[in-house]
Amino acid sequence: MLPKIAKLLLPVAVVAVAQAQDLTEEQRAEIEARIAPVGTVCLQGENCGGLPAASQPMAAAAPAAAATSSATNAASDGAMEAAAGEMVAAAAAIDGESIYNQACLACHASGVGGAPVVGDAGSWAPRIAKGIDVLHSSGINGIAGTAMMAKGGRADLSDDQVIAAVNFMVENSQ
Repeated sequence: MLPKIAKLLLPVAVVAVAQAQDLTEEQRAEIEARIAPVGTVCLQGENCGGLPAASQPMAAAAPAAAATSSATNAASDGAMEAAAGEMVAAAAAIDGESIYNQACLACHASGVGGAPVVGDAGSWAPRIAKGIDVLHSSGINGIAGTAMMAKGGRADLSDDQVIAAVNFMVENSQ
């Protein structure tokens, strides 16, 4: 995930680069160096994937920018590792009960459409017997021929959120 300031600057950088086609090579190199902490730029019509440095359109005019870019990339790698750590921590902190209350309660509290009611061990027992992986898959992908839609009809939920909600329902239905 990008820091807030990077999210705000990225559209500005993209517009600036799009308009940079009429700039001098030196100006283009300066722009590239300024946006390097956010990402790399390859303008339409340029082949920026895997060509030798001498044949890269900006590389010949920007050796200093390339050095700055390398240092920035190392810093970006550290930021990316930190962001990945934050994502793992966020996934671990997913509250299955909260997701259940937001997305599953409507059917699983009343049995609408044949949904097993949370807390009714009898209706959950045959499902639990199939294994937790099957239940996770049912929550994520839905169950054909039933009212159970993929992710309970909430495409905005991540697989981890659905798994947490399923785990909550199972834990409270044994």
